Amino acid sequence: MKFKVDLFRISIPICVVIGIVGIFWPDALAGGVAALTGAVFGAVDWFFLLTSTLFLVLCGWLALGRHGRLKLGGEDAVPEFSTTAWLSMLFAAGMGCGLLFWSVAEPIMHFDHPPVGEGRTAEAARHALVLANFHWGAHAWAIYGIGALILAYFGFRKGQPYLPGAPIRAGFKGRWVEPVAKASDFIAVLAVACGVAGSIAMGVLQLEAGFKTVLGVGDNPFWVRGSILLVLFVCYTLSAATSLDKGIKILSQTNMFLAIVLMLFVLFAGPTAEIMGVFVTSIGDYLTAIPTLSFNTYPNTDAESWFHGWTIIYLVWWVAWAPFVGVFIARISSGRTIREFVLGVIFTPTLFSMLWFAIFGGFGIHEELTNGGISEMVAEDVTVALFSAFERLPMTEALGVLTLFLVFVFLVTSVDSATYVLGMLTTQGTLNPPVRRKLVWGITLGVMGAALLVSGRIDVVRGVSISGAIPFVLVLGLQLVALLRALRTEGDDS
Repeated sequence: MKFKVDLFRISIPICVVIGIVGIFWPDALAGGVAALTGAVFGAVDWFFLLTSTLFLVLCGWLALGRHGRLKLGGEDAVPEFSTTAWLSMLFAAGMGCGLLFWSVAEPIMHFDHPPVGEGRTAEAARHALVLANFHWGAHAWAIYGIGALILAYFGFRKGQPYLPGAPIRAGFKGRWVEPVAKASDFIAVLAVACGVAGSIAMGVLQLEAGFKTVLGVGDNPFWVRGSILLVLFVCYTLSAATSLDKGIKILSQTNMFLAIVLMLFVLFAGPTAEIMGVFVTSIGDYLTAIPTLSFNTYPNTDAESWFHGWTIIYLVWWVAWAPFVGVFIARISSGRTIREFVLGVIFTPTLFSMLWFAIFGGFGIHEELTNGGISEMVAEDVTVALFSAFERLPMTEALGVLTLFLVFVFLVTSVDSATYVLGMLTTQGTLNPPVRRKLVWGITLGVMGAALLVSGRIDVVRGVSISGAIPFVLVLGLQLVALLRALRTEGDDS
């Protein structure tokens, strides 16, 4: 008997219910999320760390081994997008808004309260950047890369739809396969919806803080948040109504250009020589520390709670975004070899993130050590960290306005990409989902984002963002086994 499930009709009501609970019973939502994540992290924190490290090792093996020459598509396939457009789109979809949010705040918080050792020292400053790079670097992009590579391989080489369950269907046999594949598709939909809703809430909170700091607007948080969310909704629905090579591509390239302009301004307006020294040092520190950090769960120490609140939260967050970013990156990666894919998806964004944190985080720590005041601002309200750092630079208002624009457009790009992916997932993997379905998902994501804004708490936002992802790591494991089994049949001369 055929196992039939309409993912769209099942997932939309569940997502709407999550949104309604968050709006009318925010404390209940916060308590439920805290209980869920606390129980899971306490039991299987080691599993998430070990799995993400395994993904990174496997990505390196695939890129450097004989399979690295395989093309994601036919042997004559050529890339659909230029390298610049491709990198811009995958980076904007994967991390753009988050990097702006945490660029100053996270290094400052690790500098003040490191997991081990004394805070606010030169050693703490170096280790703060190592931790930020660990959370946003190769492990994060390896999770994205594995998810995307599996879907791209089965999509372009095996003709499978871009569904998380497709590799499972193609790689295994048995009566259990179809139910598990359908469950994988459903889990992916919930993970994407929860993860993107969390990003909407976090982005709106940062925009609210920016409007208050830069423009002096924000006496009525409810009105400001509602207005931002409404304008955001209009913009991402308009973008979703356009084709992939117009809306998302144009927005991504524009934002990456402006992000680089902002980064270079801070580099040259700040202590340039010191920042570049921090960048070079952080590369060596990261490469030295990554083997230890990749296997360190801080057992039986006071740092264990820090590990759960930072490292594991991040790793599960990347898993939450893996079905979204994975499907999207797979869709835009036709014609790339596996080696080119891994270098583009893991190495390049990791290096860029390290430069980003060296510039913004390095400048923030420099200012804190030199003039003070930033740590207090971050402790009071993490959303104002970047804007607080800009007050130490010339053209403060212009930097603030540019940052507000960047955050907003990164949000539009991410949600636009998410509506596209959710449309694909709930239309049997079609490459061009109907505009109407994308718009329905856009409305649903807006409701879920509004629900998280009611609480206004970053811990609740992060908790909901990852709650849909906890079981998806098992889906990634099944997909990976299917990929390795399929690669064995490719032939020794591939």
